[in-house]
Amino acid sequence: MKSKKKNLTTYFLIGSFVLLLVISITAFTYLGHYMSRISEESINQVGDLYMAGINDHIIAHFRTLIDLKLEQVEAVTEVVPAETDDLYEELIYRIRIRGFNYLALCSEDGSLQMLSGDPIELVDPEPFFESLMLGEKKVAVGMDSMGNGVVIFGVKANYPMADGGTSMAMVTAVPIEYISTMLGTDEENAIVYSHIIRKDGSFIVSDMADEYTDYFSSMYERYSSNDRQQISTYIQNLTSAMEKREIFSAILSLSGSSQQIYCTPLPYSEWHLVTILPFGVLNETVESLDRQRTAATLLVTAFIIIVLIAIFYVYFRMTRQQLKDLEEARQDALAATKAKSTFLSNMSHDIRTPMNAIVGMTAIATAHIDDMDQVQNCLKKIALSGKHLLGLINDVLDMSKIESGKMTLTEEQISLREVVEGIVSIVQTQVKAKNQNFNVHIDNIVAEDVYCDSVRLNQVLLNMLSNAVKYTQEGGTIQLSLFQEDAPDPKGSEYIRTHIKVKDNGIGMAPDFLEHIFDSYSRADSKRVQKTEGAGLGMAITKYIIDTMDGTITVESEPNKGTEIHVILDLEKADIQDIDMVLPPWMMLVVDDDETLCRTAVDALKSIGIQADWTLSGETALEMVRKHHQTRTDYQIILLDWKLPGMDGLMVARQIRKIVGEDMPIILISAYDWDDFEGEARDAGINGFIAKPLFKSTLFHGLKKYMNLETDEDEEDKDIDLAGYHLLAAEDNELNWEILDELLSDAGLQLDWAENGQLCLEKFQASEPGYYSAILMDVRMPVMNGYEATEAIRSLDRPDAKTIPIIAMTADAFSEDVQHCLACGMNAHTAKPINLDEVISLLKKHIL
Repeated sequence: MKSKKKNLTTYFLIGSFVLLLVISITAFTYLGHYMSRISEESINQVGDLYMAGINDHIIAHFRTLIDLKLEQVEAVTEVVPAETDDLYEELIYRIRIRGFNYLALCSEDGSLQMLSGDPIELVDPEPFFESLMLGEKKVAVGMDSMGNGVVIFGVKANYPMADGGTSMAMVTAVPIEYISTMLGTDEENAIVYSHIIRKDGSFIVSDMADEYTDYFSSMYERYSSNDRQQISTYIQNLTSAMEKREIFSAILSLSGSSQQIYCTPLPYSEWHLVTILPFGVLNETVESLDRQRTAATLLVTAFIIIVLIAIFYVYFRMTRQQLKDLEEARQDALAATKAKSTFLSNMSHDIRTPMNAIVGMTAIATAHIDDMDQVQNCLKKIALSGKHLLGLINDVLDMSKIESGKMTLTEEQISLREVVEGIVSIVQTQVKAKNQNFNVHIDNIVAEDVYCDSVRLNQVLLNMLSNAVKYTQEGGTIQLSLFQEDAPDPKGSEYIRTHIKVKDNGIGMAPDFLEHIFDSYSRADSKRVQKTEGAGLGMAITKYIIDTMDGTITVESEPNKGTEIHVILDLEKADIQDIDMVLPPWMMLVVDDDETLCRTAVDALKSIGIQADWTLSGETALEMVRKHHQTRTDYQIILLDWKLPGMDGLMVARQIRKIVGEDMPIILISAYDWDDFEGEARDAGINGFIAKPLFKSTLFHGLKKYMNLETDEDEEDKDIDLAGYHLLAAEDNELNWEILDELLSDAGLQLDWAENGQLCLEKFQASEPGYYSAILMDVRMPVMNGYEATEAIRSLDRPDAKTIPIIAMTADAFSEDVQHCLACGMNAHTAKPINLDEVISLLKKHIL
């Protein structure tokens, strides 16, 4: 019994040991397999995270590199307009300084016109040109004529091409090394390596490109001993993901080694980044885990932590860079907001100033309604303030047009004399308020009548002169110069090169501000200009207008020495018949302290038949007059400047009258307003006034009335009367109609009112042919607008439908608005607020 119990115990112990051994072996085997599986899954998960981080990092770097180059190309298209002189040279210069080796223009049919570098050819042109046709930015690869690989960048651009067409895009390129360096595949012992491939597997960038034709074939050739079906399935799945531009991840076991593959589409291209992580080192770690589970677990944990720390560090750096970029963008937005706020603040001040004058002068006029002189003075200042306010509003609207790229110019026949005289009369008030000296030099003006946009030319001149007045101290000097020379080739003889200079001895500008003088909303940040009004738009608008006119503008300035602005425009001469400007050969004396003015005036007088002497001072002028009087060879007429050194013009005139009596005409010449000193001048013996600048035509028309040469035609022009003519006015605003009716009725005209375009059409149809002499047409009206009404009137079957003058009278005052009015059949355009003199002039021109 003891023996049996002993055997049973032995069997139990043996069985228990065997069972425990089996259980232990099974448990450890299962634990080993479980840990291996867990380890393998953990490694795969870490691999996915690591690969995603690596790919994201490479893609971010790729995007940064590509964005940099695309932004550089776009910057060139923004700063170099299609109308630029020597366009191709300018494009080549700007492209080269940005590090591009090749430049071409791409037509809509996909052909390239090379401007710089060897000819290039795209490897896969079809998707590249399709994206460009859709206006998208695009990146591709190609080869130049030497067989060198290049990275090609394409952005939308409309430039003239050599074949007479217009490009749809500008194409630039750099060597392929520009993107290959970012992969880092040439580093020894690299943990991962990457390729950039197309959907068909062909390499864009890869260390294997010299050894294998494409990535797919390299898989078959490198792993020829493996299951080809496995490789085919992998390639098929990878191709499908690339077709859908989806992220693809897979683990392959090839030639006894596992590798993790991660594929991500790249932006701006048809390319994909394939990153490969071999598991050779990790397999050793797995085997170590099998041998020493605890140590392996710690090792894997440590490895995972290291990987996570690495990924975190990469993401942290990327996030910090993104936050930095966001902060820079925020600062840019704040700067833009500040500039806009400053602009609005300045505009608020500048708008309220003339508004205060309008409201104040209206109150004064109302309080002194019985004092006609006071009322007239108030009305005059109200009109000037209204024009100033309108100019401010136009500046804002012009800047909006410029920023949206919608500003256009109108070519019309203008008189440079009338433009300059008008600008001088406007600037006089500003100059007088600061007691400044204002000189106008006119020299060698051979073509007074040219084709140009008079509104924009006036705007340029007014902006330059207003700045000169604002930034020149009281008592300072401002000079406007205008001269002409033959336009250079290829313009030809029908063009004249016109130079305009505005020079002052004001506060000047620092060199660093000169670099930004044409930026929008820019003003020098200096205590010297803190009290100077301005919104910072004038020079930006001026530069845009000059560029649009194919002209040039340069600015030279030094602090405390002054500024000179030089504008050059090639203007087309107007083909008009010049009148025969010849006067009797009288002897004349020109007295002015400006030697240049004296010489140019004497030359102009000589060209119209008058012999003239000149002198720079009143004292010398008296000596010359006295000498000629004593020899009985008196001057027959004297041109005398108002402001002279020593004795002024009025004092000189009084002394001349004592010498020669009252018969000789003495004409005052000045750039200042005649109304300011007319009474005193008349008392001093002055017969009349000729405003500077002294154009040839100014002198001819100004002098002939003092030579008793006024013709019947001149008198006839003055006596033209519009009384009795019937007009039809289309105007939807009752107050505007009341103003128009009152103003034109005072001129003797009879007006009928149509509240919209439809009523205008109906009233014209109901009238007898010839009853209405003209139609004044508003543009923005209900039911039927002015364009539609004009087209409807022109299409009527009646004798006067095609010939009746239709004049647009609208607040739509931009150049494109004028062109639209003329295109739909109107004869002329005048802008609101209504300028009565301009309206009467247009009616006389088109009715009589």
